[in-house]
Amino acid sequence: MELSHAFSTGSKGEVFTIEDLALLERIANAVVKRGMVAPATMFLESLGPMNFLGSQALYFLTPIVEWAFNAREVEQVAQLLERRDTISRLLTLMETKSASQAPQGASAR
Repeated sequence: MELSHAFSTGSKGEVFTIEDLALLERIANAVVKRGMVAPATMFLESLGPMNFLGSQALYFLTPIVEWAFNAREVEQVAQLLERRDTISRLLTLMETKSASQAPQGASAR
């Protein structure tokens, strides 16, 4: 069966590497530090179904993007966007970090 996995939507069981997790942590920290969790969440949720197209666009724009960012990290982000579970992982990291930074005295009234 050559085409048995041609239309598969399941994950290949890939795991995040330590470098992948470190990059996602840095992105989550930067978003939380700037207080942009809500807009970033909205953007990432809307981007979710098209993350693979985003990765391909990033590959196409790499020569331009490399002027402002580290070439290795641009490649790593493009590879991460090819995976369906990356955005949910990043959202979880941002929510966790945002919740841990909430003031302790802030309770529901």
